[in-house]
Amino acid sequence: MARTTSFDRHDVARGARAVFWSQGYEGAAIPDLEAATGLSRSSIYNSFGSKLGLFEAAVESYLKEVVRPRIQPLTGDVVEPGALEAYLRDLRETFAELTPQTASNGCLLVNTAGSPIAKDAHVAQVIADYRSELGSAFSHGVAALYPELSPADVSLKGESITALVISAFALVRVNRDLAVQNLETALRVIEASPAS
Repeated sequence: MARTTSFDRHDVARGARAVFWSQGYEGAAIPDLEAATGLSRSSIYNSFGSKLGLFEAAVESYLKEVVRPRIQPLTGDVVEPGALEAYLRDLRETFAELTPQTASNGCLLVNTAGSPIAKDAHVAQVIADYRSELGSAFSHGVAALYPELSPADVSLKGESITALVISAFALVRVNRDLAVQNLETALRVIEASPAS
């Protein structure tokens, strides 16, 4: 007899997220996903359609619970002038305190960008949208700090910071110190007075 659905999809997505985050999409074995979510293989497929469907739910959980709360001060209607600097300093401190074990996870979406599943059109679009979301948030932070800057100069600073942050997310898995250096460079980009 089929079991009725009696689980919280958010909790399941969180459990799966931890597996995908540490092992990657390809490395995440169904038995590990079963253990992390408390669901059987058939329940995973019945509820999410496929392993990819579960991964997509895990990514949405990651964006909603990990990424967006951190960048929220940069995306609201009012962005404080120091919001971007505070974000970068907080991220730098977080990275500086990581151990090799905790640093190995990096960023779920940056990790995914370098894996075979990124060839899936939907996954590739999610990664591109994530990068755009970060870029937009960082540009808002630049504009709040330097309201006199032209849109082109805001975009240039924002794009530079975005590249440095994404690079830091990739580097932290293999060299925490280089990742921290990238964030310090991003802070220097912010603190450098715009050309008059």
